[in-house]
Amino acid sequence: MTLLGRLLKNRRAGDTHTAWNLTNLQGPELLTLTSRHFGDGGTLPLEHCAKHIGGRDVSPHLAWTPPPPGTAQLLLVVEDIDVPIARPAVHCAALIDPSCEHLEPGALDARQPATGVRLLRSTIGRGYHGPAPIKGHGPHRYVFQLFALATPVGGVGDTTPPERARPRALLPAVPAPVLDRGRLTGVYER
Repeated sequence: MTLLGRLLKNRRAGDTHTAWNLTNLQGPELLTLTSRHFGDGGTLPLEHCAKHIGGRDVSPHLAWTPPPPGTAQLLLVVEDIDVPIARPAVHCAALIDPSCEHLEPGALDARQPATGVRLLRSTIGRGYHGPAPIKGHGPHRYVFQLFALATPVGGVGDTTPPERARPRALLPAVPAPVLDRGRLTGVYER
């Protein structure tokens, strides 16, 4: 795997196609998103990484400043922007009740999400999927993005509920406006 990582070293999705850069998810950047497990640009601890690389696949603690009045829902999207494919890989997507002030470790578990959390599909499945970058590919940035939405997320088209929609179909369909947003980046390398 290390050889594959070195061969793909210069191939990275980049942040152009992240949720953060979608037109409908633009808005003020006044939400402050933090974690007691890592700082912005800091290393994600192994316990928050995938099980097959020695982690526990436990979502990290996340906290944020109060969303603005009129927030109907919070949307959390976690993306690996350094994956060697055309678009970032969505590691988790969730709708969160605006009354929630933080998420404890493990709150994004697919089997038992925290109260007020509705898990959506990601590139990998449902729930939080921790980092597992290719060995030798270099550092991967995992961007935790939180959006305060004025309107609750509905389905995609007339037939697909949000929980069943693929992230690349759902994210562009999220209704504007975004009242506020914030992000936090964790890094992991094998």
